[in-house]
Amino acid sequence: MAEKAMQQGNGTVTTGTTHPVDEMLPAGMLFAFGLQHALVMYAGTVAVPLIFAAAMHMSAAQTVLLINCGLMTSGIATIVQSIGFWKFGSRLPIVQGSSFAMLASMLLIGQIYGVPSVFGGVIGAGLAMVLLAPVMARLMRYFPPVVIGCLITIIGLTLVPVAGRWIGGGTPGAPGFGSVANLLLAFVTILITVAVQAWGRGFLANISVLVGLIAGSILAALCGMGHYGMVADAPWFAVSMPFAFGLPEFHLMPVVIMLLSMVIIVAETTGNCLAIGRVVDRPVTDATIAGALRADGLSTVLGGLFNSFPYNAFTQNTGLIAITDIRSRFVVAAAGVVMIVLGLFPKLGALIAALPPPVLGGCGLVMFGMTTIGGVRELLHVPFEGTRNGLIAAVSIGLGVLPMACPDLFTHLSGLWRLLLGNGVLLCILSGVLLNLLVGAGETDAADGKGERSGS
Repeated sequence: MAEKAMQQGNGTVTTGTTHPVDEMLPAGMLFAFGLQHALVMYAGTVAVPLIFAAAMHMSAAQTVLLINCGLMTSGIATIVQSIGFWKFGSRLPIVQGSSFAMLASMLLIGQIYGVPSVFGGVIGAGLAMVLLAPVMARLMRYFPPVVIGCLITIIGLTLVPVAGRWIGGGTPGAPGFGSVANLLLAFVTILITVAVQAWGRGFLANISVLVGLIAGSILAALCGMGHYGMVADAPWFAVSMPFAFGLPEFHLMPVVIMLLSMVIIVAETTGNCLAIGRVVDRPVTDATIAGALRADGLSTVLGGLFNSFPYNAFTQNTGLIAITDIRSRFVVAAAGVVMIVLGLFPKLGALIAALPPPVLGGCGLVMFGMTTIGGVRELLHVPFEGTRNGLIAAVSIGLGVLPMACPDLFTHLSGLWRLLLGNGVLLCILSGVLLNLLVGAGETDAADGKGERSGS
């Protein structure tokens, strides 16, 4: 049977029976779009091993090893999540990266039990995630549109401070942070990215973020702001081997701590799947969530074996999909291949790592803002008149912003509670779900008198 062809906004032609998520683009486009995704997620991927290595007082060689392992396993995890096999993977354009939410728990375990126990806890928590994924996936029914809209909005807002730190130069309080040169570089990068997106056509508009990154980096180099000494020092080729820090050690408390902390990963991955599903216009079912969580668990086990950390669905790339409208999961899989290559060739990874933070911040601000607008757009379809959805949204967004607006609010709480309550995405999810159950159900819509549930 002949298939009907359609012209997509990205300039490519797909068939009437192929959803854009399942569209296979030409090799050149796959590489360009995949590279763009890899560049966006790179900073977040290497940040966790960098922070962990510094806190554990590791040597430079051990730090490079952690970074290489993180890049390689992140690439494999992204391919599993986007392409999928059997019951593993969401088969959505989702990238996987090391979870910041687990960092505090890992540092606590490492300081008390040692690094091998960290990897043992990671493996144990990952196995538990694989086994419990179907149970956790059933929670999706408690995410009505008002909760989803709040969640997407908070995901974007929570990432804005990350862009702000990049714009300032990377580390608040460091010499030169927030300098005029950094601010100007970020501002010019934003202008270039917006200009290419607004006035570019077809393929050029779709790689506006990549153009902004490259143009900003060239400008930084011309102004003497680039630091590429690490590229010369990095080896050309290195293969990450498992158990580089010794065999993993399994103790009850580290595994329990890691498993409890995985609640955040469950919440973030569920929210990100729902957010991506809305952006790419593909329904997200319980099976989709279960597959995504199984992929998280498998990737986390792989991370523990290969000297890396727990993985979850990253939020950074949601805005990139929204701004380019390139929804193919094979593009994200190509980004996974790029990450693996970066992990095998440290010199290439060092080149990407040398991108000036203000350039990353300028592009990041555009993308994270687009993620926030995606949440606002979702909330525009939520009925507020005659319902309590306004109350649900107000409290959920307020709580979601709270840890970002007042970072020291929970400093007097114990470690695990501080870890949980300090996560704005988790607070937003819990608030939205609980309020919808408590005050949303049964509220009628005064506009039509049909007795709809306000949260559904």
